[in-house]
Amino acid sequence: MEKIIDEINHLDLFNNAEKKRLIDKLRKNEKGKVVVECLIRKTDIVLTPEEAVRQLYLDKLINEYKYSPVRIKLEHAIHFGREVKRADIVIFEEERPTTEYIIVELKKAKEKEGKEQLRSYCNATGATMSVWTNGSQIAYYNRKDPNYFEEIPNIPIATLTLQDILKEKYTLRDLIINDKILKERKSLKQIIKDMEDEVLANAGVDVFEECFKLIFTKLYDESLRKDDKNYINRLVKKHFKDIQPEYMEYLEFIKTLDNEDFENLDFRNRGETDLALKNKIQSLFDGAKKQWKGVFTDDAKINLSPSHLSVCVSSIQDVKLFNSNLQVIDEAFEYLVNKSSKGEKGQYFTPRHVIDMCVKILNPQKGEHMIDTASGSCGFPVHTIFKITGKLFSNADIPEDEKDNILKIFGIDFDEKVVRVARTLNLIAGDGNTNVLHLNTLDYDRWKTTITSRDWLSVYGNGLERLEKLQKKKDSYKEFNFDILMANPPFAGDIKEQTILAKYDLAFNDVNKNKMKSKVGRDILFIERNLDFVRPGGRLAIVLPQGRFNNASDLDIRKYIADKARILAVVGLDVNTFKPHTGTKTSVIFLQKWNNDDSDKKYYCPQVEDYPIFFAVSEKSGKDNSGEYVYAKDESGRLKLDNHGHYIVDHDLHNHDKDLPDGIAEAFIDFAKSEKLSFWSDR
Repeated sequence: MEKIIDEINHLDLFNNAEKKRLIDKLRKNEKGKVVVECLIRKTDIVLTPEEAVRQLYLDKLINEYKYSPVRIKLEHAIHFGREVKRADIVIFEEERPTTEYIIVELKKAKEKEGKEQLRSYCNATGATMSVWTNGSQIAYYNRKDPNYFEEIPNIPIATLTLQDILKEKYTLRDLIINDKILKERKSLKQIIKDMEDEVLANAGVDVFEECFKLIFTKLYDESLRKDDKNYINRLVKKHFKDIQPEYMEYLEFIKTLDNEDFENLDFRNRGETDLALKNKIQSLFDGAKKQWKGVFTDDAKINLSPSHLSVCVSSIQDVKLFNSNLQVIDEAFEYLVNKSSKGEKGQYFTPRHVIDMCVKILNPQKGEHMIDTASGSCGFPVHTIFKITGKLFSNADIPEDEKDNILKIFGIDFDEKVVRVARTLNLIAGDGNTNVLHLNTLDYDRWKTTITSRDWLSVYGNGLERLEKLQKKKDSYKEFNFDILMANPPFAGDIKEQTILAKYDLAFNDVNKNKMKSKVGRDILFIERNLDFVRPGGRLAIVLPQGRFNNASDLDIRKYIADKARILAVVGLDVNTFKPHTGTKTSVIFLQKWNNDDSDKKYYCPQVEDYPIFFAVSEKSGKDNSGEYVYAKDESGRLKLDNHGHYIVDHDLHNHDKDLPDGIAEAFIDFAKSEKLSFWSDR
């Protein structure tokens, strides 16, 4: 009995009252089996895990949705020629009691399997709506026609129609409450994959571009509700008396707010015609392009057909993109970028918990200049912005006096697609400004040619002007005076182009440059390049293949690094960290460039022969062997949420604002303070 009760209590989809009603009716029969009287069949049934989900959902249908039990049938036969299958729950139309209206499928191993089953049931019966649930996740569908299965926010209560719920007011408050990432435990990446299965694969469009447009547009729609977000923040602050509430407490409070105090969101399928919906979304997209310039051309259009767009909008309309955890967006863009690369070397974004460890260790401060020279989706710059402003990705105002600090944060990448992604996230996190530049970091002599393009300058000119203020020599793009650099440079492939290799000391077999190598690992050149970007006393965090620290053939690289900088720390990452993209073992090296000028206390790092180095090895990567994230659980086995409503990746790199035990970052901070390192000792 206790095991069954525990399983019921872990079915997060249902509220406590629903679970209590079921638990109170449980008893054991003469054979010792746990049984309950079925709400529809009115006979005792053995309570298997699947039956528990069914009885709880029946309770919800009867008490919350107000469907009469006489309209509900279980194990309903559905005929496919000679074959007969049985649907778990079927609700029939009120006026036509033999016509299937809503079909519910329970406890399938995966939603995709359940959705295909439901599609076949709906096509066979003509039912217009269906539900899939396993007790923790749930999805609702409308059968628009045999070809398209469109997600809907819910099924209607007994007295309403589907059109009624589609036309209901839907605001930022509703989006917070119904966020699909939390409520249905879906990732944006999985939602996009489902959209591909449903319509995108056969839509004849560039999947990356069209998904990017939709995410870009939805972010804009949420950004238009900034006043509503600020209003919510004020109410929360007042209600909880400046104490940060647990997320579920926050969510319960949000539910008490009057929806009439908020404006409607526009990125939503409200049951209008497909063409009217497309016109509405295109208008939003046009507004987003004006707000966040340089990501799409002025004449860019949404190329999805009206019917395809309708399915896609319905799929992502309940995903809250503006939140503190950019991992949601990263996973989706990483998938899309690699999918569109068609076999080329992929872009593997750095996991957010690795980024946070680096930011915590290097301790960026207001007024410091920071750069990522292989910025990808700009995780390091954006999280540096979060650190110095105290504002996460939450669609809240950034004070005017903070914006000058944001303009000291830079990113560079050679891949045009990821630069556009990064600019989007930076424009939003930076409140309308960004220094993300489309340049080849390693081939800096050719920058002078690149920046003469009028089109390039129109997009990146302001950022370039700010970058040039940090040049060590005004006529050269070789060396800069950045205070901080964090990067995860690509380490797949070698550089063979002689004109590029000739610029680098590490491309030669000895320091006298007697003989240039025929090829050099891309990451090796990035080591030298990154050191050139940083001022004396500046600090760096660079992700590198583990072999660079171990291989005898790489001894010259280690000597080069030690000659230029103090090695502060080496953190070995678990082999699963960058899966599923690569199983290469990596480490993060933390450096501070030598600086013997003792008058420069903030960046003082005197060159010495012997000094202690902090070493650590991560034993908990936050991912399993297949590269799926592993989330922390509480004492009762439930997935833990942080104060922003995100599942907490279970790792040992840092303490996630004390939601996890102290990790490697906290241990390093103790080490740094004991060593009186300049960027920790006086802060």
